[in-house]
Amino acid sequence: MNAAQPDIGRDAAIAMLEWYRDAGIDCFVGEAPRDRFAETRAEIAARDGRRAVSSTPAVPAPAQPAHAPAPTLPAEPAGTFATSRAAVPDDVAIADARERARSAATLAELQAALDAFESCNLRITAKSTVFGDGAESAEIMFVGEAPGREEDIAGVPFVGRSGQLLDRMLAAIGLERQNVRVTNTVPWRPPGNRPPTPAETQICLPFVQRHIELVRPKILVCLGSPAAKAILASDEGILRIRGRWTTYSFGLGEADTIAATAMLHPAYLLRQPAQKKLAWRDLLALKARLTENSPPD
Repeated sequence: MNAAQPDIGRDAAIAMLEWYRDAGIDCFVGEAPRDRFAETRAEIAARDGRRAVSSTPAVPAPAQPAHAPAPTLPAEPAGTFATSRAAVPDDVAIADARERARSAATLAELQAALDAFESCNLRITAKSTVFGDGAESAEIMFVGEAPGREEDIAGVPFVGRSGQLLDRMLAAIGLERQNVRVTNTVPWRPPGNRPPTPAETQICLPFVQRHIELVRPKILVCLGSPAAKAILASDEGILRIRGRWTTYSFGLGEADTIAATAMLHPAYLLRQPAQKKLAWRDLLALKARLTENSPPD
């Protein structure tokens, strides 16, 4: 009697789905593939066309009869901003992001401004805007790169496996999660957990910079190389800059400068557990720095 033959097609399909899951691809946004490069080229061509039209001298309109009232446009409500969708954020979109962030006087206003901001295409595929979590006047603030799948579902940063490891790292030096502030340079999950592009990071940067300014922590910690490059303007890899102390400034006054450093991201430590020894050294240095900044009893 012949043994049952394996279903090669079914096994291959299951293996492919498991590979997609491990790569972070857990949902489909459409039945047909999209050529993002072609969409970007079309958007650039359309924008160049609009600029060419706007730069053409306008033909004077015929004079209105004396009895005809001048046409009026509906006024925008005070405090509102024009919305736009930019495949490749330009200087206008970045200036709009800066203005929205600068106009926020509280974290609640900053979150509302971020919720209303539509010039970053990451929000199209993301389920949630992952703003921040923790004490609003925390002494320590951690900034990562971008939300993952669990964070996108919950709408809270650092709640997945890397977040659980971060909680254990904080507990190891006597810190509780609710007493620190955590956020990311990009508040929307990139599709498939891919890294954010430089343009996506740039368009979101004014919001995280204002976030830091409103919290005004005593110590700022960038988790991972992308956050260190965006926030601290460092061109070095994380293994070279981790453990170093520098300063982060959001103003010209002495009170507008805070101590800053970079550490290995918990997600990296999950992939490279041998590097936890470096993370432990950085945690001890963080604890010592915090003790120095704490007033005596």
